[in-house]
Amino acid sequence: MSGDTDAAPADRTRSTTDRGFDPKARLAEREQRGLRRDLTPVAEVTARTPIADDPKGDPVAFDGPEQLLFATNDYLGLACDDRVQRAAAETAREVGTGAGASRLVTGDTLTHRALERDLADTKEAERALVFSSGYATNVGVIAALGPDVVFSDELNHASIVDGCRQAGAETVVYDHCDPSDLRGKMDERASRSQSTGDESWLVLTDSVFSMDGDVAPLADICDTVEAFGAWLLVDEAHATGLYEDGGGIVQREGLSDRVHVQMGTLSKALGSQGGYVAGSEALIEHLLNAARSFVFSTGLTPPAAGAAREALRIAREDDTHRDRLWENVRRLRDGLEDAGFEVWGETQILPVVVGDREDAMALDARLRDHDIVAPGIRPPTVPEGTSRIRVAPMATHTETEIDRCLTAFREAGHELNLL
Repeated sequence: MSGDTDAAPADRTRSTTDRGFDPKARLAEREQRGLRRDLTPVAEVTARTPIADDPKGDPVAFDGPEQLLFATNDYLGLACDDRVQRAAAETAREVGTGAGASRLVTGDTLTHRALERDLADTKEAERALVFSSGYATNVGVIAALGPDVVFSDELNHASIVDGCRQAGAETVVYDHCDPSDLRGKMDERASRSQSTGDESWLVLTDSVFSMDGDVAPLADICDTVEAFGAWLLVDEAHATGLYEDGGGIVQREGLSDRVHVQMGTLSKALGSQGGYVAGSEALIEHLLNAARSFVFSTGLTPPAAGAAREALRIAREDDTHRDRLWENVRRLRDGLEDAGFEVWGETQILPVVVGDREDAMALDARLRDHDIVAPGIRPPTVPEGTSRIRVAPMATHTETEIDRCLTAFREAGHELNLL
């Protein structure tokens, strides 16, 4: 055994080749393109709250006025509902604040199972499975199904796009909400090769599109999917909880038995966190074994599951929040159109289309001057020439607050010569 303590240190010569990264340069490039984003902390997750400028790593200071939020996906205003908060607190006390492990290890609690039973009942499916986020749900489910070919609406959410990439499938993009184009592309694929009879095909679409606020023609899409013996996945993230019995567009249209995979989130109208997938018993059993974002993630926190279950119960049993939401949507849409703005969509998402990206971002800033927060959306999130303000009312906005929003839009629109 050597007692020599004076051995030469290991060679620490630094390479002259730089294979690292330059975050500052990347940020500067994003800034130059007008795509730099900053965090803006809010004091509360409500329809009205003070908002702070991004403090970076420093403490947050709320020293400005209260602002009205028309930018949240908490459509029913349940994130701050006393009943939902109590459910989260009670679950934390009874079960714990975290699942502690993957659901396949020790993270599978009675709270998760109860929520999944209620989701399956709501979605008229045999079974449901909850994930840690909606993003993780789409990526995990699409990759686990492993289709040979996917047919995807051109405006599908980024989580669907990334799921297609993870699956490594050949991706065919069809025109937005166009079943005829979908059928044409499926026809073309079917006639291109004799071997396609052995391929697995998956058609992917949002039900409510988050930026345009429109609704996919699901019945016609089902007809097309069935004509080719394919499968259909419908993302109900922006629809879950907003229709009768807490369902989405799939339930509203009576299509539960024609959609193979129903996906949704717990983080929007249900005011909690997480995502879910609903379908057949065999599908769920396959996914809990093969969806990597489920298998290798700690289970959804029990308080989030408890809160989502209570929010779902409210959405199913009490029409009050839903009725208030749709009345606020009607009031806002009518007022914006009467003022001279172009408003797209047919749902609770109201895209006020301005066109030019600079005009949209100027309107965003001017609305904030009026203490109204409604985000400007620009390319690449939306196509060139369709920059917009995305307005999302909540059930908890009062008539007075809706009128304040409309006044701010009218005044800002005239100040910027957009009206």
